[in-house]
Amino acid sequence: MESDVPPSSTPSTDSPHQRALRHLARGGRRYALPWLSYRRWRRRFFLVGAALLAGFIAIVFAVGAEVAIHTHAQVVGWSPWLALILGPAGFALMAWISRRWFPSTRGSGIPQAIAASLSDDSQFRQRLLSIRIALAKVVLTLGGLLAGASIGREGPSVQIGASVLHSLVGRRHGHIAPPRDLIIAGSAAGLAAAFNTPLGGIMFAIEEMSRYRVFRANSTTLAAVIFAGLMSLAILGNYTYFGRSGATLGWPSGIWPVVITGTVGGLAGGLFARLLVSVSRGLPGRLGQFAKQHPIRLAAACGLATALLGLLTGGATYGTGYTESKAALEATAELPGYYGIAKTLAILLAFVSGIPGGIFAPSLAVGAGLGANIAALLPNEQSSAILLLGMVAFLSGITQAPITSFVIVMEMTANHQMLLPLMAASVVSVAFSRSVAPTPLYDAMAQGLLRRRAHPPGITSPLPQTSESAVQDTPRPQ
Repeated sequence: MESDVPPSSTPSTDSPHQRALRHLARGGRRYALPWLSYRRWRRRFFLVGAALLAGFIAIVFAVGAEVAIHTHAQVVGWSPWLALILGPAGFALMAWISRRWFPSTRGSGIPQAIAASLSDDSQFRQRLLSIRIALAKVVLTLGGLLAGASIGREGPSVQIGASVLHSLVGRRHGHIAPPRDLIIAGSAAGLAAAFNTPLGGIMFAIEEMSRYRVFRANSTTLAAVIFAGLMSLAILGNYTYFGRSGATLGWPSGIWPVVITGTVGGLAGGLFARLLVSVSRGLPGRLGQFAKQHPIRLAAACGLATALLGLLTGGATYGTGYTESKAALEATAELPGYYGIAKTLAILLAFVSGIPGGIFAPSLAVGAGLGANIAALLPNEQSSAILLLGMVAFLSGITQAPITSFVIVMEMTANHQMLLPLMAASVVSVAFSRSVAPTPLYDAMAQGLLRRRAHPPGITSPLPQTSESAVQDTPRPQ
């Protein structure tokens, strides 16, 4: 006779221990161990693979940048006047390609990453961050360096890293972390691999990428930075960007170089950041009309002006400025008194042209020139130490990210003896920079991207008070 009791309700003769083991084998929530989950490990390995890929692209980008700069130097070495052809043609071609097919590659890349992290619109994020954009950013930035533009690869590396993690991990395994966390992690990984500065990458994630939202410490950012850094270590070795500097400052006499460089660097960096923000919103008068009607001609004119400036300075203003800054730090060459101003003008020309490329590394070169000028006024102090202070001060003045600035410079020179002076100069610089530029450069440009998305040209109604516009109106923490 069959029992009417359902099989599931039949009393079990198993012991509690046996039932617990069977429940564990089935993956019960109460007893299952997360580390045994195949899906969890597959997602983690996918994140690690994406971080390694981001680091690999950043390293290939770095090697390609050196080749492009060296090739330009060789061409100009054969005949300096060839720059008058290479500059306008290269600027015009890079501007035309970016405007025609890859508009999201224009400029640094850091504002694009910040805007994507602040937006909840997946389509908008996809327009700013994708594998297609990342590869185009590499090619177009290398083309700009080949043309002699004063641009850097560190800002583009941020957009590349954010694109890789957002596209490969976010779209396939979006539940491994929120899109914003993946963008921040990719940005930090890109910067860390570009400079070989893992601590600087983490500080950049906290201070720049999370300026308006609370940064939640998680393993995603840490893992991305670590494995991108391991890729850099495996290919390039344990190198420092500017070599190893043993520069020091005497104390308490060293307080005066700190105060002077912090003040001058903060004011100069803040004013330059304000100028770049104004330019990004449109040039004034007839020049602005010409830029709107003939953007490619404007880019060619900027390339011609860059070539002329390079001829006048003996080629010192071409490229990132890495060679000149490293030689000055190692005391194998001196920077001329006009170098800081000339390099600033070269950065401005590249920015106005609209070609892809960052301003991070060129800004360090401007800071080195500024430090050289100040060192000439303080002959009793070590000039290399003042150059480091100038680099930190000017970079802090532009970005208003003091911790990121002094950590990156400290890691790039392996100089821990200058930690406190660099920190002090950075803090002084930001204080003066805020007095002339209330909104940091990258944040102001990211806000512009968000406004244009929410308020396209031709629509004159005010921005809707969405979460994004509310973020834009939020005052920067003091």
